[in-house]
Amino acid sequence: MSQLTRIPDPDGVFPATAYTHVVLGTGQFVAISGQLALDAGGELVGPGDPAAQARQVFRNLRYCLAAAGADFDDVVKLTYFVTDTAFMPAVRAARDEFIDPERLPAASAVQVAGLVAPEFLLEIEALAVIAER
Repeated sequence: MSQLTRIPDPDGVFPATAYTHVVLGTGQFVAISGQLALDAGGELVGPGDPAAQARQVFRNLRYCLAAAGADFDDVVKLTYFVTDTAFMPAVRAARDEFIDPERLPAASAVQVAGLVAPEFLLEIEALAVIAER
């Protein structure tokens, strides 16, 4: 595991409550492409249900991180793309099932007009730093 430092409240910036403002570390950089709510068979999980879709997306992120020898403790940044910001409480609840709320990464949330297909409500990408191999 890499050495990460989280700074949730840098001087002069309003303290973060659902993310960390700054995360820094040393090690090998890992970029995980935006993940959708598809199971291993390519089927949509949770049609019309942002909470179910978010849980599947975090499962997919976990699988992708594991493939790189990483886990959620190594994540330095999440970017959320949602078709409606009203989904963010469900996304955060799902995130908290996978990531320790005391060790949150930096994050950005972007409302988009649409994703690759209309049945997808959200997409999440991750950046991580792991120990050099």
